[in-house]
Amino acid sequence: MIYHIATQADWMDAQLKGFYSPQAYATEGFIHACKAEQVESVMDRYYTNKKDLVVLQIDERFLEAPHTFVFVAASKDEFPHIFGPINLEAVVEATLLKD
Repeated sequence: MIYHIATQADWMDAQLKGFYSPQAYATEGFIHACKAEQVESVMDRYYTNKKDLVVLQIDERFLEAPHTFVFVAASKDEFPHIFGPINLEAVVEATLLKD
């Protein structure tokens, strides 16, 4: 399993469109994701004081877009990168984070 932190608005939009593709994908060419043990540090690093967030649990066996783990020197760890929209069938759970 891999994980992606989304806004609740983007996740609701994805359900209407049938796939998830955040604005960052258009500008960066991939969707950032993380492993289970990285979720908390990613939240602390990038989402402090942000509200209405959803953690998407993604089963990469069902993910249609290419994906790979990329070593990030600043973090000294590998993070999953997804190179395309996330098909909704790959999202096995969406957990709304409490503010």
